[in-house]
Amino acid sequence: MVDTTTVDDLVIISSPEEAGMDASRWSQVLHLAQRLSQTVLPGLAFQVTVRGKTAGEYQFGRQASSPSSRPLSAHSIFLSASLTKPVVAMGVLRLVERGLISLSDPVVDYLPQITDPGKKGLTIRHLLTHTSGLPDQLLNNRALRMTRSPLQRFVDGACTVSLDFPPGRGVQYQSMGFVLLGAIMEAVTQIPLPRLLHQELFQPLRMKDTVLGATDDWLEAEERQSRLAQVVPPDEQQGGDDWNWNSRYWHQLGAPWGGMLTTTTDMILFSQMMLDGGASGLNRVFSNATIQAATTNQLASYPDLPEADRRCRPWGLGWRMNWPTHTTSFGDLLSQRAYGHWGATGTLHWIDPERQAAAVLLSTLPLDKGSGPALTRLSNAIVSAIR
Repeated sequence: MVDTTTVDDLVIISSPEEAGMDASRWSQVLHLAQRLSQTVLPGLAFQVTVRGKTAGEYQFGRQASSPSSRPLSAHSIFLSASLTKPVVAMGVLRLVERGLISLSDPVVDYLPQITDPGKKGLTIRHLLTHTSGLPDQLLNNRALRMTRSPLQRFVDGACTVSLDFPPGRGVQYQSMGFVLLGAIMEAVTQIPLPRLLHQELFQPLRMKDTVLGATDDWLEAEERQSRLAQVVPPDEQQGGDDWNWNSRYWHQLGAPWGGMLTTTTDMILFSQMMLDGGASGLNRVFSNATIQAATTNQLASYPDLPEADRRCRPWGLGWRMNWPTHTTSFGDLLSQRAYGHWGATGTLHWIDPERQAAAVLLSTLPLDKGSGPALTRLSNAIVSAIR
């Protein structure tokens, strides 16, 4: 099913051919998506923009994994998981643009509750580039979620947990770094992170169905509760209906490492702003210099990192650069300049400046249950259809 309602006036809705797609190859993309939704992915929605035009959102499969569930609705809202991270990172860069913080600032300057001498050299840049030495998750992560703990408990844990290596001496994916980034943003602005992201990003970009930390009012407006796509819970979340990815607890927690709810349409608006050098229509959200810095390999400046990480697994500022030989690559046909992110709930977002194209693929099957290869194959088909 395709929905072609307007994406405001920021991205032009048109036919696939007018949107830069080869008609025959685009038909193959849709056939592949249909087959994947029947065999692998219970629910799938995707949208592509090429040179400022999109053919709209395509939906396949069901709103939940049950065979009796209704078909996926237009503008379904998905838990994006770690697609949240680059969005939060761009929020950090808004504060950099305003001169409120610098990437070289020590984290302890904003979070004085950090007392570990080993974290004295930890900077905001380390948090954005996964070079902090922090772990991905806290050892008691599951226990905190099972007891529906507030976000502050995760912040406290990230402040006290030991580093796995000195900052700048290694690369390790770290969700806890984004916990601290969210806390820093709130300390600097005195504004709760969900409201800050809404003011600085979602509202200017007209991302009307995107939120971090959903309120009851937000969920009940615009029939959003009924539009929430249900993720297949991973094994470690089975039986946790009051705290797993589909729970109101998780949707309202506001986890800056993976709690954003969004749609393909909203993420296409975000993508187009990135492709346009920070501009969104007549509104400039970021400077072009900020976009370039965010999407350039930042690891090249760290002299003590392993060469393989700096060259083959680079990070921008919150954005993962293209890792074509990695098992979770964005695809095999994207340019070296491509960047984006994966999400554990079965989501993929990439932006390719060389092709002036971006794609948002949102599914309901977690990566650890096998969605990754399916999304990569679909990504390949999409790229091959771009003229």
